[in-house]
Amino acid sequence: MTSRDPAEYLAEAVRIAVENVRNEGGPFGALVVTADGRVFEGVNRVTADLDPSAHAEVTAIRNACRALGTFDLSGATLYTSCEPCPMCLATSLWARIDRVYFAADRNDAADAGFDDAAFYRYFEGSDADRAVMPVSDIALPPEQRVAPFAEWASTPTRIDY
Repeated sequence: MTSRDPAEYLAEAVRIAVENVRNEGGPFGALVVTADGRVFEGVNRVTADLDPSAHAEVTAIRNACRALGTFDLSGATLYTSCEPCPMCLATSLWARIDRVYFAADRNDAADAGFDDAAFYRYFEGSDADRAVMPVSDIALPPEQRVAPFAEWASTPTRIDY
């Protein structure tokens, strides 16, 4: 399969986002394109599926991983109709996506009522910015605290990632 120009893939991500709105989904679409040109789509289904993690980028990554039988998408490119939120960026990093292209940016999304600014501030800001959802550890005995990792390390059938 011949690969297309990145702008063509990005235009396709925008097209499927528009179509998704017409199918009761959110205004976001994404494509994962593998190094050998295979294309996997994803659209935002947060409200349709009652799943806050069903962003277009995450859905496209899930579709690609399932179809390819791997969790490692090294060599792949993600094309998305809008700048990825922190969750989608983290998912892209975990999937080992090589590159991300986006059309609209976070300000365009905010203008449409999708203001992820609080999420960006959560990761980039001060402790006051993280007050919306405090995250902290609770002291457990050391052997209990690391028991899952000890079990992992001693399991010869584990699959490293």
